[in-house]
Amino acid sequence: QVQLVESGGGLVQAGGSLRLSCAASGRTFSSYVMAWFRQAPGKEREFVAGTTGTGGFTMYTNSVKDRFTIARDDAKNTVYLQLNRLKLEDTAVYYCAARVGAFVSRKLHEYAYWGQGTQVTVSS
Repeated sequence: QVQLVESGGGLVQAGGSLRLSCAASGRTFSSYVMAWFRQAPGKEREFVAGTTGTGGFTMYTNSVKDRFTIARDDAKNTVYLQLNRLKLEDTAVYYCAARVGAFVSRKLHEYAYWGQGTQVTVSS
């Protein structure tokens, strides 16, 4: 069982940066695959980025490659998402998710644990 709490969202101008954090409870954080998803108004929740338990493998959706970076600090039970060169279309609620397994998945139903979400709003 793991509980996830996101923070770091806010209002930022296009081209700006934010860093999201997701703090996890539990003693086996390093064994979880961690991911970030987002949901824009009127749209389905979508995969953004994920990292394996050791952080040795990361995966990104094409629209954020070279702009977003996922990283984890297992000593702090925290996963981060650095958002750079933000665009209007990045506006969404960003969710942290965790799954038991060895591989990053893009599928929502494969993640058993979810945070409450943090709002990211990009303005022009």
